Amino acid sequence: MEQCKKQSETPSPGTGGERYVPYAQRTGAESVVYFSRDLSAEGLRRIYKRVSSAMTGKVAVKLHTGEQHGPNIIPRPWVKNLLETELPDATIVETNTYYAGDRYTTEQHRKTLEVNGWTFCPVDILDETGTAMLPVKDGKWFREMSVGAGLLNYDALLVLTHFKGHTNGGFGGSNKNIGIGCADGRVGKAMIHTTPGSTDMWDIQKEEFMERMTESAKSVVDHFGQNISFINVLRNMSVSCDCEGTAAMPVVTPNIGILASLDILAVDQASVDLVYALKEADHHALVERMESRHGLRQLSYMKELHMGNDRYRLLDIDNDDAEITLAEAVADVRPFQETE
Repeated sequence: MEQCKKQSETPSPGTGGERYVPYAQRTGAESVVYFSRDLSAEGLRRIYKRVSSAMTGKVAVKLHTGEQHGPNIIPRPWVKNLLETELPDATIVETNTYYAGDRYTTEQHRKTLEVNGWTFCPVDILDETGTAMLPVKDGKWFREMSVGAGLLNYDALLVLTHFKGHTNGGFGGSNKNIGIGCADGRVGKAMIHTTPGSTDMWDIQKEEFMERMTESAKSVVDHFGQNISFINVLRNMSVSCDCEGTAAMPVVTPNIGILASLDILAVDQASVDLVYALKEADHHALVERMESRHGLRQLSYMKELHMGNDRYRLLDIDNDDAEITLAEAVADVRPFQETE
């Protein structure tokens, strides 16, 4: 494992992880992000088809399968329908956790998968058979990242993400799903979370944590090249991550819809933008979580690392791919009600 020399003990000035950048202040090229209000198995299947061209060869589907009985994960019937209809030979992939719990060892993890009903297709615990190092190009913190060795057995990766808040990251989107979720449970996750020699396994936070996580995600994005797609499901968005399971904070942010793109930055940026586009009373909790943890640094650092564009055309697949504004996308959003 090779890490770059730590730059400083404090975040670099001007990184602004607590500051939201409005669309009008962004520069550069635009990507395409697809949007649907249809939060259902059929809605997920329809939006997947907009980004399915990248899925060739042996396909892995990276999603957060959750702690035991976790209430907010992407519904299993939606994923089952997607795999049966569009990706019959695909495999769900996960890694073991850094923290002790119900997914700490492979044996514990497989029991949790059974409890949560992820039994309808193969699930590959990527670090069950060891680790592998992926290069990190132009990294500030790393030159390489330790991932579950099984990741290298796949030709394409569908990053299927439940977008929500996160205790350390501010928000968990596609970047977090692969930046933390593909790093192996002992080495890679420690590289991201913990200063070597520290007795506090969570001592790296705010800007530095966002940058380390993003460099890890970049290693995965670069590895798959053109054969990676991203879907974010904006539903049951607690300020807590799915790793908190039944202890997650109650959901108060309204459900919005599903986004998909071939651009990881664009899909996470659009997800954040849609939350900010909600009424203040509706987005207050999730926005406070993003800003207080400096989570928006994920977005600016992805742009600095040339991982994608923070400008995009939002295409409404419910209405013949018409280009819409953020305000139009959330115009019919209603207060949160628990859904299946």
